[in-house]
Amino acid sequence: MAHKILTHEQITQVFSSPFCLSIFFLLSVLIVFKLAIRKSKTNLNQPPSPPKLPIIGNLHQLGTLPHRSLRDLSLKYGSVMLLQFGQKQTLVISSADVAMEMMKNHDVAFSNRPQNIATKIILYGCSEIVFGHYGENWRQKRKISVIELLSMKSVQSFGENRKEEVDELVNKLREVSSNNACVNLSDMLISTINNIVCKCAIGKKYEDNNVKELSRKILHYLSAFLVGDYFPLLSWVDNLSGKIGKIKETFQEQDALFDKVIEERLALMKIENDEFKKKGFVDILLQLREDGKLEFELSNNDIKGIIKDMFVAGTDTTATTLEWAFSELMRHPIIMKKAQEEIRRVVGHKLQVEESDINQMHYLKCVVKETLRLHPPGPLLLPRETISNVKLKGYDIPAKTMVYVNTWAIQRDHKNWENPEVFMPERFQHNQVDFKGQDFQFIPFGFGRRGCPGSNFALAMVESVLASLLYWFDWKLPETSSSMQHVDMSEVFALALTKKEPLLVEPIAFSF
Repeated sequence: MAHKILTHEQITQVFSSPFCLSIFFLLSVLIVFKLAIRKSKTNLNQPPSPPKLPIIGNLHQLGTLPHRSLRDLSLKYGSVMLLQFGQKQTLVISSADVAMEMMKNHDVAFSNRPQNIATKIILYGCSEIVFGHYGENWRQKRKISVIELLSMKSVQSFGENRKEEVDELVNKLREVSSNNACVNLSDMLISTINNIVCKCAIGKKYEDNNVKELSRKILHYLSAFLVGDYFPLLSWVDNLSGKIGKIKETFQEQDALFDKVIEERLALMKIENDEFKKKGFVDILLQLREDGKLEFELSNNDIKGIIKDMFVAGTDTTATTLEWAFSELMRHPIIMKKAQEEIRRVVGHKLQVEESDINQMHYLKCVVKETLRLHPPGPLLLPRETISNVKLKGYDIPAKTMVYVNTWAIQRDHKNWENPEVFMPERFQHNQVDFKGQDFQFIPFGFGRRGCPGSNFALAMVESVLASLLYWFDWKLPETSSSMQHVDMSEVFALALTKKEPLLVEPIAFSF
């Protein structure tokens, strides 16, 4: 077919059309804007950056285990490193001294959270605590959570919930032990922790597993990759792939469930029966609202958002810590025996491990600390976002920069720890380093205004479960993997850093 040749008049007519003029205008604006940004950046002292690819920037360098990939990059480019993830400018911090300067001098400037598509859908526009923007409303919600829900006094008041679920777990393991069978301990731990959180958060557990499955879906979607988070103009891709539809469907299911919970608890509140006396977080929040003791309006969506935070922050992260602790103990039988001897000496021949006993289990606490050091549940602390322009270590960090603190790298840094890759609880026996957010070489729960307010709540669950399972049982690996080298320690990166392969073990009831 012959090519059609346009005349000079036709060409002029085409390129003078309103559509083409609009396109040329838009391209001109974009080019000028790009040049202006490039010129402004040349005046900034920005942190070093690895080479970038067009469009995607450094996304290809994240890999399947970003905490490891980013640590390796930091060894080459420094502990303050600037990357480009699609259209998101991202700062990565990989040393304790930079994290300390960040909190001591600029905590407010680093106190926002980047809000992605999934969090906005699932968490009511990010109106809750974990992903909410820093401000007065956020401070008020965090304050009531810390004082009313997560204080040490409140954590102790939920001791019966922990005891009931730990006893149920022990009874299941006794039954398995009598049959000389193996168990998937990973699954049992996540189920137990989910039940405890369920009872504490909404006053009861649901036997139909609805809450557990929905919680897993929520956690999956919160850590899922969505194209629109990095390339906003391509957000239609996530709609086309069906991801957005699935996220909205899961949100609607859980929202309906929580609406039902609030309705049930309000009904129980009016009659004040024995069931309501077993108060959960939702009941405490409803009562505070009913009594008019709050300085701000607390809607049902606000309450549901706070309760969802408890599931998001308290289930997989806690179960994962227990899973890693047991995996390390299975690989280090001498350490396990030492922990068991302490626990059995403290408890004696009582019929149960009481939570008051745990305060005397100093070596057990060292085991938990060492687990959190080697396997922080959030290897990259939940990202922050700069509220304003800020200088950090002499570098210029613009507002709206996403910020990751690589906890995993900091807690395995040779500058901070002797033999950092070795599981050695003894390092904490005569070491005052703690995870309260003041010792920056050890920050599994974060630090500053965005530090995790639920650390006491999580630790109570971890210590209670661990102490009871080590008290009542000895443990061995299946015959096919009797050597300690066969405990698979491969990781899967998500909102919590989980084991790739579940932990299969055989419980042996201990004879006193």
